[in-house]
Amino acid sequence: MSASTLIRPDEAAPGRVGTVAVVAHRKKTLGGGLDELRATLVGAGVEDLLWYEVSKSRKAPKKVRKALDRGAGLVFVWGGDGMVQRCADALAGTGVPMAILPAGTANLFATNLGVPADLPGAVRVGLSGRRRRLDLGRLNGEHFAVMAGAGFDGELIGEADRRLKGRLGRLAYVWTGLRHVRGELVRTRVRVDGADWFDGEASCVLFGNVGTITGGIPAFDDARPDDGALEVGVATAAGAVDWARTLGRMAAGRSDESPFVRITRGRKITVRFAAPRTYELDGGARAETKRLKVRVRPGALTVCCPDD
Repeated sequence: MSASTLIRPDEAAPGRVGTVAVVAHRKKTLGGGLDELRATLVGAGVEDLLWYEVSKSRKAPKKVRKALDRGAGLVFVWGGDGMVQRCADALAGTGVPMAILPAGTANLFATNLGVPADLPGAVRVGLSGRRRRLDLGRLNGEHFAVMAGAGFDGELIGEADRRLKGRLGRLAYVWTGLRHVRGELVRTRVRVDGADWFDGEASCVLFGNVGTITGGIPAFDDARPDDGALEVGVATAAGAVDWARTLGRMAAGRSDESPFVRITRGRKITVRFAAPRTYELDGGARAETKRLKVRVRPGALTVCCPDD
């Protein structure tokens, strides 16, 4: 039995969404690949299909906007968290649902939402799953779905070897972090919802929309993507020993129990660094900056999720 026969037209009800668009990172893989995806959608009864492939995730927003201009009522995103972030940035506030096809390495947003990592199952969720309006964060003018931050995590992401990450999962981040990242302390000032919250030496500032972040580590135990707020974390760990203790505590228990971590929750956050720091959104590195402006956008993105 082919994958395309696993979803019947009456189950998918494609008439509810009208035109369906696929925006795919052609270098990412899932199941039988993009050929299987097309066959599955056709087998499910999708008749009006827009198809776009990109070689880099930063080219995806242009394709998403083109699909919206052509009347897409549902956008399938094929790729990892970086691809999802770029597409979410374009879809924010439009009301057009995003269906995630988790073809990346970590797929943290899909994992946090329970989207299955098999192609027929993910397509089924996209066509007939429930639509949830979820929050997005917005950092320096760009949206993120999972997390963003500056300092240690930005360096860690840049250092993690892709082959090692694929083999070891979350341990790859810990391994490369402890080997290559010094976790330098920089004077950091954080204001949350207009009030001073942190002023001191810090090695990392994180903003979480969901609980599980880079490397599959459960960093924000109480985070929910539909509560209208973002989790804010500051780490003061410096050096391999401090970070080993911090990451170990995060992986084994509650993050806020670490002596090197402070966590709170807010809607508008501003951060100032004494020295420029590289920041990242959903695993994608950005330029160095001395200031971060972050806010939550409640219900900004509609996402196809499993019924349960």
